[in-house]
Amino acid sequence: MIRKSVGFLALSLVVLTTACKQESAADKITDADMQTIEAEKALIGKLPKIELDKEIHDFGTIKEGDKVETEFIVKNVGESDLIIADAKGSCGCTVPKPPKDPIKPGESAPIKVSFDSKNKPGEQEKTVTLTTNTENGHETFKIKAKVTPATGVAN
Repeated sequence: MIRKSVGFLALSLVVLTTACKQESAADKITDADMQTIEAEKALIGKLPKIELDKEIHDFGTIKEGDKVETEFIVKNVGESDLIIADAKGSCGCTVPKPPKDPIKPGESAPIKVSFDSKNKPGEQEKTVTLTTNTENGHETFKIKAKVTPATGVAN
């Protein structure tokens, strides 16, 4: 009986100690912290926002070895300059070329994307990821194609 009481007392102390620590961490948020949080919330509305003319481009059926290119139009519908810091394809066969200059609010710019179908027979779907200064920090879009295998054997 005494062992159960000691065990219960020890468990109660652990729970109380933990609960007190959690409350004291919340008590440490100052008025300055709250002002910073509110300022950050206000800035989110002033960030650039991307609007794409399309989310995916389908090249249709192409022959293996074809190099094809398309253009995505990126419009900044936000309230500050849009900066595309980086653009990467999901594989080396997909190469995006983003604009180098910031895109002003309300303005648009093209992103050219080329796809090399060499050694890529069959259904293909590739993703392009943009690293940006939007709230999300990145944006994605896709290209796809049905690549017919090359015929014959090269000597």
